[in-house]
Amino acid sequence: MEKLFKLKANGTTVRTEILAGLTTFMTMAYIIALNPNLLTNFATGTPLWNGVFLATCIASAIGTICMAFLANKPFVMAPGMGLNRTSPRSRRRSSSSLSRALYSSSSRS
Repeated sequence: MEKLFKLKANGTTVRTEILAGLTTFMTMAYIIALNPNLLTNFATGTPLWNGVFLATCIASAIGTICMAFLANKPFVMAPGMGLNRTSPRSRRRSSSSLSRALYSSSSRS
């Protein structure tokens, strides 16, 4: 393993790399399983859900391959989970801010 991956030169051990691989696998499995549910409102088994699932897998694979071979970095890439949905509280806050702004501008005229 040392000769193939040059572990000592990279300052790591086999144990660290196995743990990192398991952590990465679990994270990617979570993203690939949850992303289609969030984007389709949990409509599992529908053609839309299947399409989003496939798109998530393909985008993750392309991003990871690009990072591996073009950037020579051991990173996996996946769609950003934070941009899928906003919480109802933040939607309420932004819509109430908008209505206040509209009300205040109409009351000035």
